[in-house]
Amino acid sequence: QVQLVESGGGLVQAGGSLRLSCGASGRTLNGMGWFRQAPGKEREFVAAIAWITESTFYADSVKGRFTISRDRAKSTVYLQMNSLKPEDTAVYYCAARSTGNPSAVPAYDYWGQGTQVTVSS
Repeated sequence: QVQLVESGGGLVQAGGSLRLSCGASGRTLNGMGWFRQAPGKEREFVAAIAWITESTFYADSVKGRFTISRDRAKSTVYLQMNSLKPEDTAVYYCAARSTGNPSAVPAYDYWGQGTQVTVSS
């Protein structure tokens, strides 16, 4: 079993920054990712990182603005979000996977409870 706990969401003005954190406990998996879901929309991929190689993957909509990183000692993954836009408003979820496509929702076995990010215009 893996437990994931997100933190760091909040309200920010357009152009601002936030950093999300996701603490993981339990067995180590191969990769972790961030997804988001806005009201009335499907959950979508944001970013992912391979736990050992630190290879990173990003959705086109966040490339150049968001950065995913991890701290192995703390078993924590971060999502640094800069130049935020109102369309980034969503509940952000941290997830962990053993294998599979890092950008695909079904590849992830464990999910956190989500943290709200609201960007005002």
